[in-house]
Amino acid sequence: MTVKDLKVGCQTFTWEMLGDRFAGGPDDLLKAIADGGYAGIEITDTMIGRYGNRPAEFAAALKAIGLSLVSFAFGSKGGFTLQDQIGADLDTAQRWIDFAAAFPGALVSMGSATVVSDGARDDKFAVAAEVYNKAGELGRKAGVQVAVHPSSHHNTLLFDRADYDRIFGLIDASLVGWVPDTGHILRGGQDIADTLTTYRDRIRYVHLKDVDANGTWAMLGRGVCDTAKVIEIANAAPNFNGWLVLEEESETAAANPAKAVKTNRQTMRGYGA
Repeated sequence: MTVKDLKVGCQTFTWEMLGDRFAGGPDDLLKAIADGGYAGIEITDTMIGRYGNRPAEFAAALKAIGLSLVSFAFGSKGGFTLQDQIGADLDTAQRWIDFAAAFPGALVSMGSATVVSDGARDDKFAVAAEVYNKAGELGRKAGVQVAVHPSSHHNTLLFDRADYDRIFGLIDASLVGWVPDTGHILRGGQDIADTLTTYRDRIRYVHLKDVDANGTWAMLGRGVCDTAKVIEIANAAPNFNGWLVLEEESETAAANPAKAVKTNRQTMRGYGA
């Protein structure tokens, strides 16, 4: 794969993080992302809105505006770490796998395992791995790739390199891929190049975000992320599908999401994408 093969998508969390300050719907997101110059979208269960039970209608809306569905992302109130919620988590996984199956090449991204209860971390890793692996089996049966997206948000179980090593030691690489997120990796104090290279075979697509030296979210290219190096490593990864998904969580984006994601898209052109 060459740099010319790269495709750039946008994640809808940039609007989701606004909470009640965002009064729009999924069609507003599609328009803002298309107007920003993107080729694809990664949308979440929170932002899919009226299209949640209408994949054919969502496909038509995407086609009309010129976007592809890169991935459908979802999380769990139980953090994928509660034994008594495994069945419910897998039912949810099946729902969104079935949804994504209507979009050729689209993945399902499962959010970071999160601590929501007392108890041993060992047990939580075991539950998370069971959920991820069984969801991966559901995806394989449906012809949809499933991947995990670790984060650095509050109470995440998957924060630093030791956590990544641990969860990847429990997840079946043939069933579950990885969506590395540059911002979250850096906030976890990791050597990003080493982490990406070590687990390169698991990379399916990449979330590009930036942070400053203190771990505060920054606009792409204005922080410490070596974006060019990330792209180089991803390009060499055997299972990387070519999608770079930009996700912006900085204060700049909070003030004007559409403008911020458009600026990030312009920044990516400087990297040849």
